[in-house]
Amino acid sequence: MSKLPNINTSIFAVMTSLAEKYNAVNLSQGFPNFDPPKRLIELVNHYMNNGRNQYAPMSGTLQLRQALNEKYKKYYNAQYDIEKEITITAGGTQALFTAITAFIEPGDEVIIFEPAYDSYIPSIIINGGKPVPIQLDKNFNIDWNEVQSKISQKTKMLIINSPHNPSGNLLSENDLAILSELIADKNILILSDEVYEHIVFDEYKHCSLINNSMLAEKTIVVYSFGKTYHATGWKIGCVFAKENIMKEFRKVHQFNVFTVNTPIQLALADFMKDENHFLSLGKFYQQKRDYFLQQIANSRFEYVPSKGTYFQLLDYSEISDATDTDFAMGLIKDYGVAVIPLSPFFSQKNDLKKIRICFAKTNDVLESAAKILTEV
Repeated sequence: MSKLPNINTSIFAVMTSLAEKYNAVNLSQGFPNFDPPKRLIELVNHYMNNGRNQYAPMSGTLQLRQALNEKYKKYYNAQYDIEKEITITAGGTQALFTAITAFIEPGDEVIIFEPAYDSYIPSIIINGGKPVPIQLDKNFNIDWNEVQSKISQKTKMLIINSPHNPSGNLLSENDLAILSELIADKNILILSDEVYEHIVFDEYKHCSLINNSMLAEKTIVVYSFGKTYHATGWKIGCVFAKENIMKEFRKVHQFNVFTVNTPIQLALADFMKDENHFLSLGKFYQQKRDYFLQQIANSRFEYVPSKGTYFQLLDYSEISDATDTDFAMGLIKDYGVAVIPLSPFFSQKNDLKKIRICFAKTNDVLESAAKILTEV
């Protein structure tokens, strides 16, 4: 008997496995092909070699929670208690799962926006909840009138993601104002997936929910060190939430993870004292986005430059009428480049004739992939 009878292996794992099988240039799964900052690795080794290898407190090391509190107070004017309202997690996905598990009961409805990161729906279903998908418009914006129409007495949670994976779109201050008005008098919790917070381009600004005092009272915000510091394999993230919410979050967190890698937490706390890395991250990835798009300028793919994340959508409708999955499979087997089809980000497998590429790669990899795509 399966709790997830209709859920198969993640498309990310499938495409990465095929990329290895066919020795394809891998622009599929979202991870950099370069290392974290050298100084950060040195700090991890320092703490490993100096006896800091045992359990950290369940909520995370005090040093890292203090560093986070100072950062978000400075940049988002956020007011959180470091003892009761900040928790270090084993990556963003664990944080998302824990938040859903802590609050969703059988029969509860959870509004999500599609295309959506593929962990949301399984996490809702395994806890007996009912996903209520709302499709983003053709520009990947939220239709707030539709949101209002889908809110019911059973709505327990609303999950948002900005910067948005896979589209690279962003929520605006106006979006947050509308959301604030929509839920002001409702007992609805918001789960805000903000793991790409620092990867924003073209003078756009990331609008975090912790910067909105009303929304912050009802929100669990999830961040990721892995995305910020080129260290996705370290699986470390953090959660901000007000005390009444965090109390319930930690009840689950302590039994499915309890605590997170101690030397990495201490290293991150030290490394965050130099703010240059995360402050320059948007410019760093914008250069990669621009370089890749320049390389495929003469291809038959159509695109709107991503506003954030390290993903770019490519429309292939002028090239083929194949389904996006078949088109992506063909790119691996016939051309030697791996991408992600967009349809797995939809509960109904909507086929928009788009694929997602990850440009968190060195320029030689981007050049190789672009050369192939230009020949398609």
